[in-house]
Amino acid sequence: ESLGLFIYNFPKTKFETSENKKTIELAEHLRAERLIQLQDKQFGTHRQDNSKENFLKYYEEKMQDRIDSAGNYGNWDSALKHLKKCYGDVLTMDEVTIETCSKFYQYLKDKARTKGDKPLSQNSRYSYLNKLKACLKIAYKERKINENVSEFIKGFKQGETNREYLTLEEIQKLVDTECMYPVLKRAFLFACLTGIRWSDIQRLTWLNLRTSEKRGHELSFRQQKTGGKEYLPIGEQALELLGERGADDQRLFVGLKYSAYINVGLYKWIADAGIKKKITFHCSRHSYSVLLLENGTDIYTVSKMLGHRELKTTQIYAKIVDSKKMEAANSIPLLKLK
Repeated sequence: ESLGLFIYNFPKTKFETSENKKTIELAEHLRAERLIQLQDKQFGTHRQDNSKENFLKYYEEKMQDRIDSAGNYGNWDSALKHLKKCYGDVLTMDEVTIETCSKFYQYLKDKARTKGDKPLSQNSRYSYLNKLKACLKIAYKERKINENVSEFIKGFKQGETNREYLTLEEIQKLVDTECMYPVLKRAFLFACLTGIRWSDIQRLTWLNLRTSEKRGHELSFRQQKTGGKEYLPIGEQALELLGERGADDQRLFVGLKYSAYINVGLYKWIADAGIKKKITFHCSRHSYSVLLLENGTDIYTVSKMLGHRELKTTQIYAKIVDSKKMEAANSIPLLKLK
């Protein structure tokens, strides 16, 4: 049986290599489907027919699996709202095709609006389309759909975001400034010295902290965002912020909970320190990254310290440091050159 698919015999560009890979994957998938059909015919077996199951309902079920991860769940939920605006309330499994899913790409690109009736940001488009692709991969793996269409959907490029951070001098100002919530002050400064996210720092207990003669002080924990197991060495300054060791099941920062009051306390503390930047708790992680790079840590090590899965996620911080070097070079007073 001819599939009518063709590849480049001698690919000369990345595009041709990529097209060959996609075509071969599609051919292998079709071959596997034909084998299954032959086996069904030979042995009289039939797979469960999911063709009329509502894919959007299935998506919502997979979204509920992420309810313990507030940020990820929120993105899945926002994407679902746009999926329903694009397709209505029902999209059956047999309607899930490359063409149908590409319609969501065009919807995000041309029609989707924010609550303020503005076009979606580049990163929102990137995120929402990726949520659909993630669910499609799961559906294919669970044999709800017969083709892994996620591999063939055109994607958005991720836009670079402005990652605000604090300099060492600004962090020192915070050290010297009182905060209405002492536990918030200790936790934020600890995050500036360790790069740990809010979602992880508020869950850490003394059981996560261990000390050995060989490895020194180290935090062992599982990242809530990625699920990755981390072993993060921490310095004496960070350790000092923790105070006297408590029981194993006691949190490192007792009383640290997310609330509007905590946010107000953070903004007031920043303002009282004379810092004009728009700083959130997550900026402590950015500050940690920049401090490491500015003080000579190589980007690979920084990536590992942050628990990033891919080096490209860390490279944005290298760009920040490069821009600061350029500012430093241009800060030299002008000479009266002849």
